[in-house]
Amino acid sequence: MSTRILVAVGEPEAGRALITLLSQLPNTEPAPPVPDSTALLDTLARLAAESIDELPEVVLVHERIGPVPALDLIRDLVLRFPAVGVVLVTADTSPALLTAAMDCGARGIVAFPLGYDALAERVQAAASWSSGMRRHLAGGTGTGHELLPATGAGRVVTVTGAKGGVGTSLVAVQLALAARASGRSVALLDLDLQSGDIASYLDVQFRRSVADLAAIHDITPRVLADAVFTHETGIDLLLAPADGERGEEVTDRVARQVVHALRARYEVVVVDCGTQLGAANAAAIELADQAALLVTPDVVAVRAAKRMVRLWDRLQIRKAEETVTVVNRNARSAEIQATLVERVTGTRTARTTIPAAYKELQAAVDAGRMQDLDNRSTVKQAIWTLAAELDLVANPAPEAAGRRGRRRADKGAVTLEFAAMFPLVLVVMGLLWQCVLYGYTYSLAGNAADEAARAATAAYATAGDGQGACAAAGREHLPSAWNGAQIACTDDGTVVHATVRVDVPLFFPGINPGWKVTGEAGAATEKAPDQ
Repeated sequence: MSTRILVAVGEPEAGRALITLLSQLPNTEPAPPVPDSTALLDTLARLAAESIDELPEVVLVHERIGPVPALDLIRDLVLRFPAVGVVLVTADTSPALLTAAMDCGARGIVAFPLGYDALAERVQAAASWSSGMRRHLAGGTGTGHELLPATGAGRVVTVTGAKGGVGTSLVAVQLALAARASGRSVALLDLDLQSGDIASYLDVQFRRSVADLAAIHDITPRVLADAVFTHETGIDLLLAPADGERGEEVTDRVARQVVHALRARYEVVVVDCGTQLGAANAAAIELADQAALLVTPDVVAVRAAKRMVRLWDRLQIRKAEETVTVVNRNARSAEIQATLVERVTGTRTARTTIPAAYKELQAAVDAGRMQDLDNRSTVKQAIWTLAAELDLVANPAPEAAGRRGRRRADKGAVTLEFAAMFPLVLVVMGLLWQCVLYGYTYSLAGNAADEAARAATAAYATAGDGQGACAAAGREHLPSAWNGAQIACTDDGTVVHATVRVDVPLFFPGINPGWKVTGEAGAATEKAPDQ
């Protein structure tokens, strides 16, 4: 069986050298190299979506890969794709680098200048480890594909505001509450480093922050537990520093370590990235399984969202199609709707929009008790629905399940009531229809009588057949379904009187139960020309 190898290298010359040497190894299938970390993760994610068997057995990561540093990339690969053997290609063979690479999960190091024997040995060892891991995973579940996300790595979702004041922190808090209410372990990370205020929304007084982890190179579970605050709702909070200037201590390296540590310990990690793009929240957005960009339905916010999406794409943080835009404070009367936001930004817009109902939030926001927001709040219901759309909810929350149960019961009661009322509704509609037919027949009879009287007057004036003209004109102005009418005209010398008696149909024209209406009209007698 051939060993499939994928090379991630940013330097074309180094890439050609690696591919040339790999092609000489027996039973190997080197794929075309990928130029950066984003392309590598996208390629592996696409293959993993098809099947675990489509993944390459070995991935070679060059030391100068970008934009994600090589060691951070290896740590991410090991967490996301545990059945792939990762090997670092580097010119530095110091024990410190070897130790760091092994701590990140690398299966070995290949040193420059490249040697055939060393490369073959490392590739073979990584491929053997990958095969054994795949057999182990397949034996544990019977399939293997569904094991990729279920390796103890949680789901990371970032929430970013297109501009200030769009409700980023509030949405992040409610998403975390929704995930926790469904029974999942949840961490809420505040990476709005200069102005983050998650603590105020949840009434928290805690001195530790994410900045306290900046000087720690190996974030163990014990170290992480000392830095987080367990809220009364069961959510573990890792807060932004109280002093904004300390936010500079949280670099992209620190952010990656923190996100990886949280991902390994919690099922759901919600990250509030604020509205300002820095190195730390850029790293979190890049590592996230889902990035939500919050926007309000106004021109300024939509333009800001477009600029943000383009900035992410230029910096190779995240592609537009991998971003979901959430419309907050939406109203049906707003000129800017979700479809327009999707076209302008090029992102996918969430099906769920959050309504504009600040009065529902004011009491909870002022008290700093977002966890006490009324379950009947339309804003809370919308955000919790959004949590399900973002795959943060394992099972429906009890409150939501109760609401759905009540709605189903209400719908059932309405159905029974409608079934009982339906015969009565039919009777009323039948009576109304019969009244319409009765009035319409009376109108037809009156019009026919008027036309018959005029025709008879003209016939009498020319010494013609007045009765024949009367009957012909009357029948001409009656629809065929109202045939059989009795039409008669009388002349008293000054006025011709016409009488039309028409059958009233029962429900449908042509069905006549014997009901009749009479239409009468008159016309003045005209003198003959010779008189």
